Amino acid sequence: MATEAPSDAFELYDLRVEIVCPPGEKIICGAKAGDHFTLEGEMLHLPAGQGISIYSLSAVLPLLAAKQRMTHKNDWMSTDALVACPDPNCKSQLRIVRTGIRTFRHGETTVVGLEGN
Repeated sequence: MATEAPSDAFELYDLRVEIVCPPGEKIICGAKAGDHFTLEGEMLHLPAGQGISIYSLSAVLPLLAAKQRMTHKNDWMSTDALVACPDPNCKSQLRIVRTGIRTFRHGETTVVGLEGN
């Protein structure tokens, strides 16, 4: 009886990160409420004609890889979605939303084998 090779597939959430701001408050970084980007695997996509402040990006970037992964329902990473703008004078926030699940293969994302280094 042949043994089936273990799958090297894994799943990550697609993410949408959007700017939210209380009505009437000024967004200092130049973004507008509703501006967003998406993350599919390691690829960040901005809609045409839209940008994001490097300072806003720096506030949310360390969380994105963790938000892409499956987490326990009680883990704060599963429930907390808002990140404050890094400018203390700005009332805007960035909301991270899990929008779908995408399947990847280990062998297509790294040259390191499943056994590791």
